Amino acid sequence: MPTVLRWGPYRAFFYSNEGNEPPHVHVRSGDSEAKFWLHDLSVAVNAGFPTHEIGAIIRHLRTQRDFLEGQWHEHFRN
Repeated sequence: MPTVLRWGPYRAFFYSNEGNEPPHVHVRSGDSEAKFWLHDLSVAVNAGFPTHEIGAIIRHLRTQRDFLEGQWHEHFRN
């Protein structure tokens, strides 16, 4: 489960057994976790983040999308 990005209380990471899915990133803070598809930064799963916080996370991920996609392809070698 490599961490690819940290900011504030957030940690963005991949689960190493999910390489067969489209590129995505998980974000965790405290007991909350969400999964975001990288192609459009839509929310695949949200477990605990309030809506306003999801919006702030998406805004930050948008600024890092190219980096995150590069990290995905490097990690999963695809």
